[in-house]
Amino acid sequence: MTAFDFGPLWATGLPAPAAKWTGFPKYNFVGGHNDPDCVPVEKLKAAAEAVLAREGRTLSTYGLASGPQGYLPLREFLVGKLKRDAGIACTTDNILVTSGSLQAIDLVNGVLLSKGDTVIVEKDNYAGSLSRLVRLGVNAIGLPLDNGGMKMDALASTLADLKSKGIRPKYIYTIPTVQNPTGTIVSEERRREMLALAEQYNVPIFEDDCYADLIWSGKRPPALYAMSKRNNVIHIGSFSKSVAPALRVGYIVAPWNAIARILAMKTDAGSGALEQMVLAEFCNAHFAEHVPALNRALRAKLETLMDALAEQFGTAAEFDDPPGGIFLWVKLPDNVDTVKLAEKALAAGVSINQGPEWSTDKTHAKSRLRLCFASPSHETIREGVAVLADVCRKEFGVPERSANVEKRAAR
Repeated sequence: MTAFDFGPLWATGLPAPAAKWTGFPKYNFVGGHNDPDCVPVEKLKAAAEAVLAREGRTLSTYGLASGPQGYLPLREFLVGKLKRDAGIACTTDNILVTSGSLQAIDLVNGVLLSKGDTVIVEKDNYAGSLSRLVRLGVNAIGLPLDNGGMKMDALASTLADLKSKGIRPKYIYTIPTVQNPTGTIVSEERRREMLALAEQYNVPIFEDDCYADLIWSGKRPPALYAMSKRNNVIHIGSFSKSVAPALRVGYIVAPWNAIARILAMKTDAGSGALEQMVLAEFCNAHFAEHVPALNRALRAKLETLMDALAEQFGTAAEFDDPPGGIFLWVKLPDNVDTVKLAEKALAAGVSINQGPEWSTDKTHAKSRLRLCFASPSHETIREGVAVLADVCRKEFGVPERSANVEKRAAR
């Protein structure tokens, strides 16, 4: 049968067509996957059985009889968690459950952004956020980061420059607590500076806190939302990194005047109900003990990755030891083009995130790559890094390891 030609009918501005999925490569360092051995399968199973036995009939109603903002027991859990962990004082009316944090980003963008608007972001940033801004036709100004996150002198000068041109940014987008991809954490002092600048120039802050549970020390600064005196922060979070990505449950925390607008845009009849029910049941009983165990496992895998990079690349691979998260942001020699490297590595069975997709500055990110260490086993991490190093040597002339002892000691 001849396939119908949809070509002339496609809307303009679509992304390139997707390729058929053929399975994960042998050495998979891409995506935000988590450690499969740390998924609390038995406890999730018990939670599902308990909540379905007790409340299963509410599945007959859109919103589980909790209303359009999400399953009430899950929002109640979040009220307590956000207060305890991030210092956020809110009510269930300030929380909207979403289908992952990506839907949260889309909803916030949907109520704030129009084509031609300007936003301020961190230069190295979440590719999912950057690609959406491009699709929306929004001008994203990327600001440099240091070991403490977004640099406040750059933010101050950028806001002043934009004001002189009559431009008011629609928001400052930041991942202040375990930044993606750099892993940095913004200090409480720098958060105060950011809030003061946002207030001075009357610009809201869009705070993405999706990785904030994954901190090795278990300690974090208060959320920007908690520190704001003007209620000018919209905060989003997720259970993807702390429990399981495939559950697709995120949330937005915002003042009611913002939630009301965002809720009017969420016309999907509600996010997945069963996931919310199971998460609420599981989290109330086990979240506090689950996350530290997860972090211990993730930290061990990070150590394996850093050791493997030092062994295989030596000083040719530059990186900081992040305080949390599931990613390592790696700088290779300047002659390495990670767009080309990604293609060559994939042919050898290794998938990596090429740097330019994760930055507003493609030249700066040309020799950088993001590695997700959470999902592969320790053995797979070591083998995959060895294969990647071999590709780098063959394709880009990266020298064999050198000064490894000095590099490891300095870090």
